[in-house]
Amino acid sequence: MVSAGHEQILRAAVEVFAERGYRGTSLDAVAERAGLTRQGVLHYYPSRKRLLFALLHYREELNRQHMGSEGDAPDMPRRFAQAIEFDQGIPSLAQVHSVVMAEAATGQEPAAAFARERSRELQDMLTSELTARYGERLPSGLTAQTAATALLALMEGLQQHWLVDSDDERYPEVVRDSLAVLLLGTQSVPSAPSGTSRPSPVPATNG
Repeated sequence: MVSAGHEQILRAAVEVFAERGYRGTSLDAVAERAGLTRQGVLHYYPSRKRLLFALLHYREELNRQHMGSEGDAPDMPRRFAQAIEFDQGIPSLAQVHSVVMAEAATGQEPAAAFARERSRELQDMLTSELTARYGERLPSGLTAQTAATALLALMEGLQQHWLVDSDDERYPEVVRDSLAVLLLGTQSVPSAPSGTSRPSPVPATNG
């Protein structure tokens, strides 16, 4: 978990990066949004690059915290759906990710290097987890490596869809059912118990 000082800056950076992109964001703008001095931000993050990468790791950490139990292998599709539902409550974090990926696609640094590294890390992590759960081939018949690659591509593409069409509330359901086919070879998994509510967004910072 990040400390209170780190989180104060990260929450402000979420808003500024989402609004201005990497090249349009300055540490001064983040400091102003967080209600701090430039030196106050530099104390935690000595460069804009460090801050951006910390922000993306922060998003991943929040998503992991909202993925539910890892104990039941058939429930993996719902775990990802829970993370996505949480993500929808903080759209600015997804917007930051999309900004970085767009800059990476055009070869802009440091976004390109970061995206390559994180893609490989996530690919390896998912392949290892799927292999540990199912062996070299999943119930769907796909290899663990192929399923991991397809899963990452699916999540990336669907994220762009709901950012463009925020009125479409089916995103967690689509993720759940698509992963059930991709990983398990089944058409769907049971719906989550009723009465669960969508998490509240991260509160906005001062500024």
